[in-house]
Amino acid sequence: MLRRICLIVAILAAIAVAALNFTQIKNKITELQANLKTEKDAHQEFLGKYNKTKAELDKTNAVLKATIETLKATTDEKDRAVAEATSQKTRADKLTDDLAKARGERDDAQRELSAFRSAGMTPQEIVVANKTIKGLHDNLSASEAENRVLLQNVKRLKNELAQLRPDPQPVTLPAKLLGKVVASDPKWQFVVVNVGEDQGVLPYAELLINRGGKLVAKVKVSNVEKGRSYANVLPGWQLGEIMEGDQVIPAYPQS
Repeated sequence: MLRRICLIVAILAAIAVAALNFTQIKNKITELQANLKTEKDAHQEFLGKYNKTKAELDKTNAVLKATIETLKATTDEKDRAVAEATSQKTRADKLTDDLAKARGERDDAQRELSAFRSAGMTPQEIVVANKTIKGLHDNLSASEAENRVLLQNVKRLKNELAQLRPDPQPVTLPAKLLGKVVASDPKWQFVVVNVGEDQGVLPYAELLINRGGKLVAKVKVSNVEKGRSYANVLPGWQLGEIMEGDQVIPAYPQS
């Protein structure tokens, strides 16, 4: 009987130990599963941040590459503009010297003609002298016209060169410049005005469009021809509908 009791007690003790061990193991498994889920979530979060960081890095590298290429192109364009401006200035200086020389020759010829008349020149001699003076006048006029063109080119190139600087200054135009809108396109936000290179308009200059003394829009010149210019409406500066006949004046007139 005692043996049977001891056996029962031993069995119950074993069952109790097994139940305790099972509970501990179950708790351990539950804890491990929770830790595994936490680690998995943390890993997924890390992967998400890694992929996002990698995408941003790739985008930054692409922007940096494009910026380097743009900088190189801008530098090349600046070098070409500087070279062309130097060449145009040299030519303009030469024409200025030639112009001064032609004026001197003309004045000398006029003095000689006066002297010839005073000395009693023959009509034939006076005709020849007049032809010579006329030729000098024509050469002088041609030189002056070419000099004006070259000076305008030098001014245009200097303006384009200034726009390549990190902090370009506003382009000033003649204070008396006055034009009108001859065409506009509201879809593409550009206008055509009836003033251009002959009136002193330069690329990148800004113009104010008004009607009846009221500001309608502000535009920036993109292309200039001899008697007309093309300009784009600046963002946030269209205050009304641009119409044919609207008045155009410089946004930054020369003092």
